[in-house]
Amino acid sequence: MSEQKISVLLADDHAAVRAGIRLALAGEGFDVVAEAPDAPGAVEAALREHPDIALLDVNMPGSGIKAAEEIAQALPETTVVMLTVSRNDDDLFAALRAGAAGYLLKDTDPGRLPFALRGVLEGEAALPRGLVARLIDEFRTRGKRRRLPLMRQRGVELTEREWEVLEYLHDGLTTAEIAERLSISPVTVRRHVSEILKKLRVTSREEAVRLLDGGDGGKA
Repeated sequence: MSEQKISVLLADDHAAVRAGIRLALAGEGFDVVAEAPDAPGAVEAALREHPDIALLDVNMPGSGIKAAEEIAQALPETTVVMLTVSRNDDDLFAALRAGAAGYLLKDTDPGRLPFALRGVLEGEAALPRGLVARLIDEFRTRGKRRRLPLMRQRGVELTEREWEVLEYLHDGLTTAEIAERLSISPVTVRRHVSEILKKLRVTSREEAVRLLDGGDGGKA
């Protein structure tokens, strides 16, 4: 009896790219069960096919990041992997926050793609070498630099998402920009901000940011 093939959803707005990926996966134990040219089509196909892997372009129409989040939430058994030309740190972090298990560049040797995808299914991190160092540095320095002053204060128990929102406020992002980065609605961002201010016992975003930097937020 033959080994069951790994089912793949392939979403990219360029037909030539999809054809190249199909060729790279052909004969390697993969079965491309559905294709889509945009994010809504990718989500629809994923919900219909329940693929083992959803291979999504970051910048396809409708946002590959948003598609990744919807698929990851609705189908936890589907492994989401981004395939992109973007080496932008923000895209990488947004993809990981959305639930992607891998982030592969389109200039990756096509012959390596089947091995990379199998590795992701086995729990390996499929990330470009150059971005791994930035990812490690980001999580090493951001937490130490910004969170420790607040963590020393009694009663500060922010959720992970609230920390993310507060750190983006520190970076000067607007509500709309934070919503886009985290793939959530502006209403949800404002709700997180309200909770942050209440937990920190301050009345403005500016005071919260000062606390993050180790100030007293204007409180006695």
